[in-house]
Amino acid sequence: MARPKKFRCLVCEHIYDPAVGDPDSGIVPGTAFEDIPEDWMCPDCGATKADFEPMDD
Repeated sequence: MARPKKFRCLVCEHIYDPAVGDPDSGIVPGTAFEDIPEDWMCPDCGATKADFEPMDD
């Protein structure tokens, strides 16, 4: 089974890693980026979910 992709913020370069999640925002470890609510924002700069791009493995 493939590992879920990491996503990078185009504004500040923050990396969303599904293995870590974003516990401070209520996103538990193991949550795929696609399963994050649409109103989630980058924890570092406040960019929207749409401002993230998938990273190459």
